[in-house]
Amino acid sequence: MNQHSDITSLEVGYDLPALPGMDAADIQTPCLVLDLDALERNIRKMGDYAKAHGMRHRVHGKMHKSVDVAKLQERLGGAVGVCCQKVSEAEVFARGGIRDILVSNQVRDNLKIDRLVQLPKLGARTIVCVDDIDNVAELSAAAVKHGTELEVFVEMDVGAGRCGVIGAESVVEIAKAIDAAPGLKFTGIQAYQGAMQHIDRYEDRKAKIDIAVDMVKEAVTALEAEGLKPELVSGGGTGSYQFESNSGVFNELQAGSYAFMDADYGRILDADGQRIDQGEWENAFFILTQVMSHAKPDKAICDAGLKAQSIDSGLPVIFGRDDVEYVKCSDEHGVIADPNGVLKVGEKLKLVPGHCDPTANVHDWYVGVRGGKVEVVWPVSARGKAY
Repeated sequence: MNQHSDITSLEVGYDLPALPGMDAADIQTPCLVLDLDALERNIRKMGDYAKAHGMRHRVHGKMHKSVDVAKLQERLGGAVGVCCQKVSEAEVFARGGIRDILVSNQVRDNLKIDRLVQLPKLGARTIVCVDDIDNVAELSAAAVKHGTELEVFVEMDVGAGRCGVIGAESVVEIAKAIDAAPGLKFTGIQAYQGAMQHIDRYEDRKAKIDIAVDMVKEAVTALEAEGLKPELVSGGGTGSYQFESNSGVFNELQAGSYAFMDADYGRILDADGQRIDQGEWENAFFILTQVMSHAKPDKAICDAGLKAQSIDSGLPVIFGRDDVEYVKCSDEHGVIADPNGVLKVGEKLKLVPGHCDPTANVHDWYVGVRGGKVEVVWPVSARGKAY
């Protein structure tokens, strides 16, 4: 289902939290709300930046898991396609009409590989990451079996300490194997430094990326010496995109959270020492919640607890308020400190989640609001697609 599907037969309060045309005041809680004006400004801003710096921008589908948001990013921001982390997630975007997909992860299970190599049959350019030469033979055999071509990045570990090989020699070895394998095409390098994205100080983030850039430049030089010049060198996130885009070696960005802007990312500082959610990007993604109890004079209880969000990166922040604070949650309840007793039962609040990606993954719908009205209701298309 996407924005063009007929949802008018669905029931508000049972199937979904709102329908287009409703007053924003009538949206059922807790649910995900998108400020469409802020979202569109964020998307255009990143698109303009990427274009001005001669960069491709491949948005991260794992952040929003929404075909509709991805298409908005293509239309308004010139995005070239999406990154996905799982094969089933990639299938959702391919079936939804996204035509350039990178699975920015390793795929080793035989059934997953079999499904992966069939994505080109849906009309999608399909790229996958490899960090083990044995994986090359697995992917090649499956691509030959289905008569498709799969493009491949060699993934480098440039500081995140997760997947990826270290050193130019290992990159060249795998790239040669890919280049020689039927059904595969060596397309470039995946070099995402995830471990530094949330480091507060701009200078500290840059220092980490400088190390990564040197590693990538060494690998590119070694590949070129073997006649294997990479078409794409891909990486970069919301906390680092400025560094990769000015590196002289990266030509594709993978920023995702910039579009929504969660509380954890919002805390990091730009080059001028300002929080990035107070100038660089706007909060566009919220959990709408409602006060359902105020039996204690200094404490309000809302209906957005653990099941409405992920708190791995901290508790949510109440948007636009400094007189009340979300301080605690259990399964179905959020506790809000209200020392002056200003909140009323039934009052609605917008929470900025600590971490947008896993919060989006626990909801079925986005409610897009503009001018006090519900303009769109979009499904979280790839929710639960974790395999």
